Amino acid sequence: MDCYLTNTGSYLPGPAIDNDHISDYLGELDGEQEVKQQVLRMNGIRHRHYAQNTSQTATGDVYDLATAAALNCLESFTDSRLCLKRGLPLSEQDTNSSKADCDLEGQLPFQTEPCSPTFLSAGTTYAPLAGPGIASRLHHHLAACGRMKHSVEISSHSGICTSSAAAIIGATRAIQVGAHKCALAVGAEHASEVLKSTVIRPVDDRYQHDNLRKSKWFMSVFLRFMLSDGAGAFLFQDKPTPSGLSFRVDWTCSESFASQAPLCMKLDNATGLLSQDIDVLSRYMFSLGSRFFSSALKTNHESLSRYRMILPHMSSYFFQRKMERVISEHSSNRESPVPYWTNLAEAGNTGAASIFVMLDQFLRTHTITSGDRILLFVPESGQFNYVLISLTAVTL
Repeated sequence: MDCYLTNTGSYLPGPAIDNDHISDYLGELDGEQEVKQQVLRMNGIRHRHYAQNTSQTATGDVYDLATAAALNCLESFTDSRLCLKRGLPLSEQDTNSSKADCDLEGQLPFQTEPCSPTFLSAGTTYAPLAGPGIASRLHHHLAACGRMKHSVEISSHSGICTSSAAAIIGATRAIQVGAHKCALAVGAEHASEVLKSTVIRPVDDRYQHDNLRKSKWFMSVFLRFMLSDGAGAFLFQDKPTPSGLSFRVDWTCSESFASQAPLCMKLDNATGLLSQDIDVLSRYMFSLGSRFFSSALKTNHESLSRYRMILPHMSSYFFQRKMERVISEHSSNRESPVPYWTNLAEAGNTGAASIFVMLDQFLRTHTITSGDRILLFVPESGQFNYVLISLTAVTL
């Protein structure tokens, strides 16, 4: 049975924060200024969003962010905003900025018929509760806002960036096997909650290393200038919308290389400390990513030349050339590779939410015609997991 993406939604909390004002929201740690400037020059991110104020008080948690994105996907923004005011502890500032984030140039191609999802999947890296899963809490929040008050099947996913990509695959397969007619997949990230100076307690082993980048201290502190908050949602149905544009899910591919590579990025439940080993990242991320790309295209009898655009999740512009090399190596014409698009510089790196936010903003700012193909690429450095999702625009 075919599965169609019939609507998207995203939510970036609060105002866009430029690099000069990161410390206003995350605070400062002793000795991090040089690291901060180096990392910001490297990653190329100009703006990001935080679900907290300048007192480092959260304006909402990951469940609130997920709910806001889901509502923006399920209904018009006006209704979502009213619902947020009624039921969620998001600040008025966040509510207003959400409207600004949604008022991008262009119009969404979707004109979705009313749909009541019976399958709800969600993924995140960090949630306040280890249990119940994020999908369970999200279901509760949506019901409190008057949506999805009925019982549904849920699927919660944890991990790093591909946790929410797994939620997408779960939703599409639930429809493809005929178990459900309508499914909602959500990805949300609230990185500021574990990165702010009032919470983070990095291991201080700086004195043990001549090269600061090899210290555990650096592996946690540099992430304060890499990650930000946000959420997104995709609505899937067993048939395309009768008017406007939908996207057929042609195929999905997910592959873990944890059997062949060491642990790279982790969130320690006991300490709440997030860290990433950049040496392991550089050694494995794109060599394994290229292998995965080749295998996925071969398995699905595909060629990149059939695609109009690739949307890759990139954590930093530091990896831009390596990403471009992977795309070029798999394009039929290496001198003119398939183009790619990212909103990393202005939306920030929202981790598990990135692919949702990226596609939602791409569709709002670009004209899509029937037959256009888009390839979503989500690499994860946790212990190296990769996901590709192939979409084709269709109209009835």
